[in-house]
Amino acid sequence: MSLSPVDQGRLSQTAKDEDQLNSSGQAATAENTHVDQVLPVVDKASPGSTSSFEMLDMEPVRPPYQKVQPHWFFYKQGDDNVLWLPFSREDSDKLENADNARGNEEVVVAVEGERYDVHVKERKRYPVYWEQAPTEVRRCTWFFKGDKDLRFMPYSEDFSNSLEDAYMIAVTLDEWKRKLDFPTGETVILHNPKLIMHYQPLGFQEDWVSSPSENTRPRTVKRGINNIPVEIHDGEPEKVDHLVFMVHGIGPACDLRFRSIIQCVNDFRSVSLSLLASHYKNAQSEGKVGKVEFLPVNWHSALHGDATGVDEDIHRITLPSISRLRHFTNDTLLDLFFYNSPTYCQTIVDTVASEINRLHTLFKKRHPKFKGEISVVGHSLGSLILFDMLTNQRSGSESAREEVLSDDLCDPEHDTLEQTLTRLGLQQYSPTLKAENLDLESLALCQENDLKDLGIPLGPRKKILKYVRRKCFSEDNKAGRLASVLEGSLGSEGNANQSPGSAVKKGQFLRTQSITGAVDYEYFNMGIGQTSGSLAKGQVSIDYPQLAFQPQTFFAFGSPIGMFLTVRGLKRIDLNYSFPTCESFYNIYHPFDPVAYRIEPMIIPEVDLEPMLIPHHKGRKRMHLELKDSFTRMSIDLKNNVLGSLRTAWQSLSRPVAALPPVDEGKTTTEGTLQETQALAAVCASGQREEKSGDFWTKILEWPRALHRHYFQGESEEAESSVSTEQPQQAEQAQIKVGMLNGGRRIDFVLQEKPIESFNEYLFAIQSHLCYWESEDTALLLLKEIYDKLDVTLD
Repeated sequence: MSLSPVDQGRLSQTAKDEDQLNSSGQAATAENTHVDQVLPVVDKASPGSTSSFEMLDMEPVRPPYQKVQPHWFFYKQGDDNVLWLPFSREDSDKLENADNARGNEEVVVAVEGERYDVHVKERKRYPVYWEQAPTEVRRCTWFFKGDKDLRFMPYSEDFSNSLEDAYMIAVTLDEWKRKLDFPTGETVILHNPKLIMHYQPLGFQEDWVSSPSENTRPRTVKRGINNIPVEIHDGEPEKVDHLVFMVHGIGPACDLRFRSIIQCVNDFRSVSLSLLASHYKNAQSEGKVGKVEFLPVNWHSALHGDATGVDEDIHRITLPSISRLRHFTNDTLLDLFFYNSPTYCQTIVDTVASEINRLHTLFKKRHPKFKGEISVVGHSLGSLILFDMLTNQRSGSESAREEVLSDDLCDPEHDTLEQTLTRLGLQQYSPTLKAENLDLESLALCQENDLKDLGIPLGPRKKILKYVRRKCFSEDNKAGRLASVLEGSLGSEGNANQSPGSAVKKGQFLRTQSITGAVDYEYFNMGIGQTSGSLAKGQVSIDYPQLAFQPQTFFAFGSPIGMFLTVRGLKRIDLNYSFPTCESFYNIYHPFDPVAYRIEPMIIPEVDLEPMLIPHHKGRKRMHLELKDSFTRMSIDLKNNVLGSLRTAWQSLSRPVAALPPVDEGKTTTEGTLQETQALAAVCASGQREEKSGDFWTKILEWPRALHRHYFQGESEEAESSVSTEQPQQAEQAQIKVGMLNGGRRIDFVLQEKPIESFNEYLFAIQSHLCYWESEDTALLLLKEIYDKLDVTLD
């Protein structure tokens, strides 16, 4: 291969090299390379620049020249630096094959699980599911690392081609210590195949400086991906077993590093792929497990965009002092108030639903063979948004029934009470209502307690009142007469007075409108996002949009759902309540999370249940938690034994022990025998206490040795026995039925805090609320729930 001449007078050495190549019979392959930047290649570098490398051994046998194996990288802006990350081997091979076969045409290659498209000719990488600026893509062969750099960075393709041309000639002619000068002032010296240095241009050149090595620190240059330390994955599994949509909370940033929801979901996906490879290795090798796809749902940008104009309105009324704090408050904390506003709450739920449906449609288009289930994840306020939406979803049969009812509203033929009850399938209650001279107009003025007094069960009451509400809502444009229809408090009964044949409706929440009154929020068909008072006053209610699918599981991370339900006046959740379209619900939180609240006490307040402890992803309880539990049990035993010893000592001092008291003559033999029996029982009890005390101190002395066996002989029988003692307790708690919100299973799951977090829970409070995106324990719980329903177990 020959370098294309730039200056005939300065490339004489290159011409000599070509002549020597031709005379020896070694034909070099001609390529179109971008080498117009390269100045003459000379045989010898300056003596001063190579004096420190003279003693290096050269290769004894000249190796034949082999083309470098390229690998494709993409650009990523890091927190404070620039990163070039490698594609997986599978994606890099696809890009290389497409680049070789494209000719002059543009070719688009799907990479990274089809979440990105690479335009090969343009050398750009575009996201598929979210809006983000395109990033640069490179076909990389040569890399460099500075003295202070942590990783090797790829050269541009033109620069790499120039280096490869010079390297090919040096290897073919076996002539090294060559210097390449570039128009930018940079210099590369090829000392030998394993030692190539890159000197950057000088800021100024002194007369006495004889070589670049005396004034700059060179970069280390490496050829090929195999000569640099970089981790390259083989690629993601092609099969998608499950799809998960993840909704963020307040603000545009999702963690302490102020990363977006896109970056956090990417980290969560990486964690899940790593856990699948380690915890489902056998199932993956058998082809039973593919991967779980996680897609971010961003609603903050739509709320604070130009369409609403809310940021401009807030900016006009914001004080100029402490501007950074006020900007942070306006951009994050105000989202809570926006969600409690009917106007902006409607914007938020519409954005979340439309974005989820858009992502679902796009995913199905790019994965036409996908037949798996879909779940949703909400963090912080995002979990509350999803909870309200799932509460107001309609099942298939219910949607069809409401369409029929909406058609009947416009049909005067069905405006009579008898025909309405027939349509609802409740014609058996027509004589009861007629006996009270009720028609549709008077029925609209009735409250639920009135229908209850007539002996109508809960299920039929709900159907009748819901139809009347829909009719009045349509005729009066969602205002006016609705206030009179909903006036007063509507009692909700639950299961106590429900007839055996009536179905349990999804509105069995109990809301307190006052201290003594309780109303059924579902009757208002506005979920739990707005109070009944706002609708009764004619204000705007929330029309919750419908999702295009029925989620299998809803996971809430660091969720304030319990607090918001309580603030809305909801005292408890009925045991038989469940989401209309979602069968499972998990409330996952960190013990120090200041935003998280529990759900189970709202379902069974009479039972004091500890939350389910999420196992560590490595299989056992954290050491500091084991120590904490051990010390707690030891302190309880110590307290009981000390109190028992003091009580025994006090009793021995309060009565004479030298001799038995004399028996009065008036006492019978039976009384004396009774006293002797009591004394004997006291002696036996004292002996048992002493024996227990001895056992206690024996346990104290043996405890350090047992602890050592437990943690430093991890596979010993003692460790297994100590761990197994906790499993029955966890299993017993897991078998407790906690309503139907999660199909009778436990709902509240708590993470194990890290050892450093246990020293001061206040210092790690904010971090605890933002830790879920990188938590292996959280990701493993999601994977276990997903694959348990696919009958795939952990290794």
